[in-house]
Amino acid sequence: MSQKEVTTLKKAQLVAFAALNKKALNPVILDLKELSSVSDFFVIVSGNTEIQVFAIYQEIERVCREEKIPIFHTEGSQGSKWILLDLGDVLVHIFRQSERDYYNLEELWHRAHPVALPKL
Repeated sequence: MSQKEVTTLKKAQLVAFAALNKKALNPVILDLKELSSVSDFFVIVSGNTEIQVFAIYQEIERVCREEKIPIFHTEGSQGSKWILLDLGDVLVHIFRQSERDYYNLEELWHRAHPVALPKL
């Protein structure tokens, strides 16, 4: 495993743990390196309400700022049911649970390998 892969995986894990700080539901990290040239990893999490979705986004943004991880682009805002953060080699999807069920990215990218979150 190259140094870039370790760094990229660590970034995905940091984001997933940041989401868990705000009680995100069902965090999933998908390894897309063999399937996509767009991103190495997807981090997919959900919340029960738009307020929780935004709180998860704010926590991820805070952790990225502290860790000096650039956020290149964001789609969605307060009141959104789906917020997307582009961290370059990691794309973060924060859904309201009903939208996550509807879009079902895990099934769409079913050939991607899930990455286990390490124990805290």
